[in-house]
Amino acid sequence: MNQTQKIRSRRRRGIILTAQGWEKLMQAKSDAEYEYNSGKRYTLEALSELTGLDTNTLSKVWSQSTPVDKRTLKSCFAAFNLTLATTDYCHPEVASEKRRQPEELRELESHFQPEVPGGQMAVNSPFYIERLPIEAKCYQTIRQPGSLIRLKAAKGSGKSSLMARILAQAAQSGGRTLSVSFQLADTTTLKNLDTFLKWFCNYVTLKLNLPNRIEEHWSDFFGSKLSCSAYFENYLLPQIQKPLVLGLDEVDRLFNYPDLAEDFFGLLRNWHEEAKNLEIWQRLRLIVVHSTEVYIPLNVNKSPFNVGLPIYLPALTEEQVQDLARRYQLNWSREQVQKLMVIVGGSPYLVQMALYHIQQQQLTLEELEQISADSPAIYRDHLQQQMWSLNQNPELKAAFAQVVNSDYPVELDLVKAFKLESIGLICLEGKQAVPSCQLYKRCFFQQS
Repeated sequence: MNQTQKIRSRRRRGIILTAQGWEKLMQAKSDAEYEYNSGKRYTLEALSELTGLDTNTLSKVWSQSTPVDKRTLKSCFAAFNLTLATTDYCHPEVASEKRRQPEELRELESHFQPEVPGGQMAVNSPFYIERLPIEAKCYQTIRQPGSLIRLKAAKGSGKSSLMARILAQAAQSGGRTLSVSFQLADTTTLKNLDTFLKWFCNYVTLKLNLPNRIEEHWSDFFGSKLSCSAYFENYLLPQIQKPLVLGLDEVDRLFNYPDLAEDFFGLLRNWHEEAKNLEIWQRLRLIVVHSTEVYIPLNVNKSPFNVGLPIYLPALTEEQVQDLARRYQLNWSREQVQKLMVIVGGSPYLVQMALYHIQQQQLTLEELEQISADSPAIYRDHLQQQMWSLNQNPELKAAFAQVVNSDYPVELDLVKAFKLESIGLICLEGKQAVPSCQLYKRCFFQQS
């Protein structure tokens, strides 16, 4: 063997997981966490016990970039009853030869690229940061008959991503799952209860791929709410013969239609209460997702917002931001993390947007520290969207102007405060409002 061959042989000794191998391992790990660890993520130490590998070696595997030997990957796979296939790993220099790869391998390798932040994250995304014990509580609760989870957090905090994970866990337990976003309902639909409830029943029926039987169960004599309940009780729930988990996303859109909201939320509460008496209603489990506090008057006995499991998604902590930075392959110090959080706070979206562009070498942390209204390149679309939201409501815009143009916390009208908090622009400290981060202070100062 000549010197060149020896170098090549030595270079190809280590291997890393392909996207297919990584997804296979992460899915098996997630299944095991759900079944054997109460839905909680395994710590590195626990994984060390399961695999028989030391934590340093496991860190190399989890980095997806540091080569290890084949025996190491076999041990990881065997711990979760998997067999390592040749398509589950590759030699690291293959990535550097991407241009010479066939199209299908190029697509496989593309999974290693950090996903562009924005919107709901994929259920198996390595960039989703769990905020334990929140996820574990949700996974346990959704398995309970007739359960209801109330999920509240500001825009960009990961509500939809968490809801997707809860639905995925419910599906793994044998349930039928679907999400309903009320942003999909036309404005005219929201102005009439009968039209809205028929839209809701039609949507669920369509997603369950069942024949539409709405007209057979709808009665003008009994009214919309009883007809809707009858459709679920006598048709939908018996038809699927297994738990039905509904993720109701962005329900706060209904707050703008108080009469409809009162009737619909009262209906949800009634279904939750019926589960205590009728077995058929125990099949229905609800996830109610909203951004703002409930600022419309609701009868406490007819509201779903004071029953079930309440979940509030907090901002990311320093430790969680540092963990996320590692997942973007940024070996940051605590000081660097603190500098980032001074600018964007703990908003998952704002943090990920910064880390993504820094990892892609399109921006440095030092440049981000100098960000202002004149140079918000990576946040331009986001800031324009926030400004558009404010422009739609001059009173809300004026209230936010008070906050960003003050050096001290400002007390606002409660409804305006809730709405500003829901889109992530402010944080409430008791009754006092402050900008949620320096980014908004700098870019909206004297503009709003």
